[in-house]
Amino acid sequence: MKGLLLAGGHGTRLRPLTYTGNKHLLPIANKPMLLYGLEHLRAAGIKDVAVILGPVKEGVVEALGDGSKYGLNITYISQPEPKGLAHAAGLSEAFMNGEPFVMYLGDNLLRQGVVDFVASFNERRLDCVIGVTPVKDPSSYGVAEMDGDRIVKLVEKPKEPKSNLALIGVYVFGPAIFHAIRKIKPSWRNELEITDAIQALLTDGKKVEVHRVSGWWKDTGKPDDLLEANQLVLADLQSKIEGTFSKETRVSGSVAVESGSKTVGSVNIRGPVTIGKNCSIGPDVYIGPYTSIGDDCMLAHVEIENSIVMKGSRIESGKRIVDSLIGSFSTISNGDGAVPKGYKFIIGERSFAQI
Repeated sequence: MKGLLLAGGHGTRLRPLTYTGNKHLLPIANKPMLLYGLEHLRAAGIKDVAVILGPVKEGVVEALGDGSKYGLNITYISQPEPKGLAHAAGLSEAFMNGEPFVMYLGDNLLRQGVVDFVASFNERRLDCVIGVTPVKDPSSYGVAEMDGDRIVKLVEKPKEPKSNLALIGVYVFGPAIFHAIRKIKPSWRNELEITDAIQALLTDGKKVEVHRVSGWWKDTGKPDDLLEANQLVLADLQSKIEGTFSKETRVSGSVAVESGSKTVGSVNIRGPVTIGKNCSIGPDVYIGPYTSIGDDCMLAHVEIENSIVMKGSRIESGKRIVDSLIGSFSTISNGDGAVPKGYKFIIGERSFAQI
């Protein structure tokens, strides 16, 4: 079995963070979100993976390389225009060469991985397995309509959903999917929808089943989704201290600090918190729960909580920052000295803000 990891799209809902790079490289708990899907494919025994690259592909090839450092063989396939998930899958037909494959959307986080999906596909000799989970607003997703345990229909972003089971962006396909893709036509969005292709499998009498996920799943399409995904991953954080702490540093909860990082003076870290390599933290810093600090960052005279601070950023605000996404190599400095209740930021790479 092979893997197909989708890393295309423009990431418009995550601007300005995606003006300068691919959204799939945005970090969740200090790891590019794309790597979570890649590791899940590897855990399912998959060795050969095709990565679909869209028009915004900066950094993906540099991050993944040929896959050898992850124990994989990676091939890159270009999708110059976002013509839909089925179109992306269809581009991989030659690479799959008749083998079944797992298709994994790179901006999805799934706690359980895909091992159970692959097992169901193989044991039951299916043509397709679809991952689904109940959601509050199914009109924003592809939806599976069921008759008991039998799937009867798939609808993409229905205005009046007849089910709350959303497709989560993980699929297992046999080679019949390529014939189905060739049969469908573009939707009203001018895209080839994967829901239409799977519906074609159902119409042709192919064996299609749903797999209801256990544990959490998160689509990271919007800024608030990134923060929630960061919370979900950090909730399982194991403490690991490889940096050095000043004697005034106080730590509680699960905290991971990478090598080369240090605290200076009075610092209070309340986990779950992860801090990357070669960071300088302090003096007069409070880092609250569900915060990720990337490599090479400097924080002083600041309180920060439930935020993602990306690589190389510098924060000396004298203020309290909450629920924020701080892009790589950004600077936040002190302004007029006023004391607020809290500031929220979503700023892109190499930005400067003064408060």
